[in-house]
Amino acid sequence: MASKASARLDRLYARIGRKIPVSAGFLAWARRPSARLVRIPVGLLLVLGGVLSILPILGLWMLPLGLMLLAIDFPPLQTPVAWAIIKGQRWWELRQRRKRYQAANAKPRRGSSPGQA
Repeated sequence: MASKASARLDRLYARIGRKIPVSAGFLAWARRPSARLVRIPVGLLLVLGGVLSILPILGLWMLPLGLMLLAIDFPPLQTPVAWAIIKGQRWWELRQRRKRYQAANAKPRRGSSPGQA
């Protein structure tokens, strides 16, 4: 039986797959038990690449992706990774809401309307 944190992580991965359809296939493959032999080394390499993000090709984006992969196999990581995913999704939704609000309530600048000279 899956733990509560594991079930939450599965739901969050499914939600990410729905919101970002391009990632759905990868997430489905990564969660399969047979992918464990590939998932752990790839997760470790991504975390290492994220730590070395000051180098040109490597980036900070690698760290959360590696932790997400490792959390599938290491239960102590499941709760913090699920918490980070939830916080990240809330931040993104708030950011999008603010952008929509600002776009809807944008006032024209002085002198920018066609009727003024």
